[in-house]
Amino acid sequence: MPEGHTIHRLALDHRDRFEGAPVRASSPQGKFAEGAALIDGQVMESAEAHGKHLFLGFGLDRWVHIHLGLFGKLGFGATPPPPPTDTVRLRLVGADHHADLRGPTACALITDAEKQAIHDRLGPDPLRPDDDGTGAWRRISRSRTTVAALLLDQKVIAGVGNVYRAEVLFRHGIDPYLPGRDLRRDQWDAVWADLVDLMREGVRNNRIDTVRPEHTPEAMGRPPRVDDHGGEVYVYRRTGAACHLCGSEIRTAGLAARNLFWCPVCQPAAARP
Repeated sequence: MPEGHTIHRLALDHRDRFEGAPVRASSPQGKFAEGAALIDGQVMESAEAHGKHLFLGFGLDRWVHIHLGLFGKLGFGATPPPPPTDTVRLRLVGADHHADLRGPTACALITDAEKQAIHDRLGPDPLRPDDDGTGAWRRISRSRTTVAALLLDQKVIAGVGNVYRAEVLFRHGIDPYLPGRDLRRDQWDAVWADLVDLMREGVRNNRIDTVRPEHTPEAMGRPPRVDDHGGEVYVYRRTGAACHLCGSEIRTAGLAARNLFWCPVCQPAAARP
């Protein structure tokens, strides 16, 4: 599932290509035909993201709400577009660009009130300028749930996925099994600030890189990482490999229905009750 930086990047891409101009909208697959008909020929006034949710604004109390889920894809191309396949849920066509949405978990036309209800159930997003980590801390500091599980709870903090979860905990030497209530406030403030920086870099570069300059392949004289994810990381999908810092074997285990990755030496369990 795409993490929050990808959705914020998609919002930027939609603004760059379509904002302020009318677009043609269609649903070759047919599942969004009624919604597409209502925005066809309308001006896209805005595009924004909150966590893993994308909102395309067409005025008149109309928002296209998109959640890609596990299998959704959103791609762009030049105009004129090629003939669409029957897997395209939504096609937008502007003067110079088109966008095709395939396989999303959600694609619905919603009102301002329905959009606000989605915001209200989500936690703060490190990439939304008006959000901070205070609301997330209130929930984390009262919880017996592990920090690793809380970071994936979109009601606690929106946009963090499995890669950012594993990497930010490693970067701060935090045991992923530590209960939220045992995390110190200064630790949380550092984690939040780091997520803001890392995810902003993710938007800029359209990939996740989490290693510090002194741990890049060039600095360490090691081969670059080869993975579908693509970025340079400390622990994510590095099960059994040597930790870049201490040389210990990276471990993995299931937690919150996802694979968790961590270094038992750099993230010691001594703080566990």
